[in-house]
Amino acid sequence: MEVVITGGAGFIGGHIALHLEERGFDVIVVDSLERASMTNYLKGRRIKVITADLRGHVEVPCANVVIHAAAYVDVAESFEKPYDYFVNNVAVTSKIAKKASECNAFVIYLSSAAVYGNPVYLPIDENHPTSPLSPYGLTKLMGEEVVKFYGKLGLQYAVMRLFNVYGPCQNRAYAGVITKFVERVRQGLPPIIYGDGDQTRDFIHVDDVVKFIEMVLDKKPRGTFNVGTGRATSIRELAKLVIELAGIEAEPVYTSPRPGDIRHSVADIRRALSLGWKPRVELRSGIKSLIEGKSYCP
Repeated sequence: MEVVITGGAGFIGGHIALHLEERGFDVIVVDSLERASMTNYLKGRRIKVITADLRGHVEVPCANVVIHAAAYVDVAESFEKPYDYFVNNVAVTSKIAKKASECNAFVIYLSSAAVYGNPVYLPIDENHPTSPLSPYGLTKLMGEEVVKFYGKLGLQYAVMRLFNVYGPCQNRAYAGVITKFVERVRQGLPPIIYGDGDQTRDFIHVDDVVKFIEMVLDKKPRGTFNVGTGRATSIRELAKLVIELAGIEAEPVYTSPRPGDIRHSVADIRRALSLGWKPRVELRSGIKSLIEGKSYCP
């Protein structure tokens, strides 16, 4: 089976590319390499890498499946550059969906839990109202709507609403809170918490995300799926865990909350579980591997 992965040299896309290549898929990566973190890891593999900026006059090749992972993903930056986020996350998605429709390809669109905004109830299921708090979340929701529009025209698709994904090879400039905490403690510095630390997140290891996407490739279910663990962890608890595992004497540093940050987030993953998938990587072991450098990208 031939699979095209947009943003396939980035954090999540790169892990998907490596895993699928190892499983015998014919993988084609399309990436501008602008924010790539895994370019070197794709070299020497049976992976075709097309260096191209999808914002320009470039088309993705036809394939059996298109995994659309290319996106700008920084909440804070999206307030400063909303137009860039619209172009990258909405306009490009419309191009991908149109081409995939013409090629009769199955599309897996990587969306985000940021589409929900502050929850009305917990855990958050796929029917929860959407009310994004940032341009980033808004553009991911708009990307979903683009894919669904082409679905009405015959496109076969599945939408993955990813919660807080962590693991090796995140681009440090656009990394999530776990990677930033690990970076700090590896330098002997305390984690920095924005706000009071009581805010909660659902942290899922990239390996579990990749395995769910492989299952979706195999079963090709239609619709929207939350991809998380179903377990909430406060940022204060996370900071203490990272400090403990690093073996340093430190206390978190608190600073002002950031605009667009969601207060609480935890996924209802019953729909994903119904496919036979289950998240396996425990938070403690996943963080420990990052700190010890066993799965660390220099």
